[in-house]
Amino acid sequence: MTTAHQQSSRTDRSRLQLAATVVAATFVLVGILGFVPGITTHYGDMTGAGHNSMAKLLGIFNVSVLHNVVHLLFGIVGLALARTAAGAKNFLIGGGVIYLVLWIYGLLIDKNSNANFVPVNTADNWLHFVLGAAMVALGVALGRRAVNTRG
Repeated sequence: MTTAHQQSSRTDRSRLQLAATVVAATFVLVGILGFVPGITTHYGDMTGAGHNSMAKLLGIFNVSVLHNVVHLLFGIVGLALARTAAGAKNFLIGGGVIYLVLWIYGLLIDKNSNANFVPVNTADNWLHFVLGAAMVALGVALGRRAVNTRG
C-alpha cells in the first residue's frame, strides 16, 4: 500500500526531474537552433569560436559553433542527469552556478578581446544571469521538497 508520504515524495522528485528535463531539452533545442539559418541571423558570419562571430540567435544572442556545441552538450548532460532526482538537483544547482559564473565572466571581460572566446554579448550576459538564478532556485526549491518529503 502506498502512503501519502511516499506518493508526495515521488511527486516532488518527479517535479524536480521534470524541471531539469525541460531546462536540459531547452538547451538542446537552443544548440540546434543556433545552426539554423534564419533563426540565427548572419549565419554566414558564424565562426568556430571567438568574438569575431557575427552570428546571432534570434538576432539577439551572439553564437559561434563552439557556443552552439556547448549548449548541445550541456543539454545532453542535463537530460542524462535528470533521470534521477539527485542528478536533476545537481544539474539544476550546479548548472545554475556555472551560468552565474559565466554571467560574471561576461561582465568582466573585454568583449573585443580573445577572452571572449564563447562569444558573449550584453544580451547573453543577462540571459546567463536569469538562467543561472532560475536553475539554482528550481534546484533548491524542488530539491528541498523532494528531500523533505522523503524524511
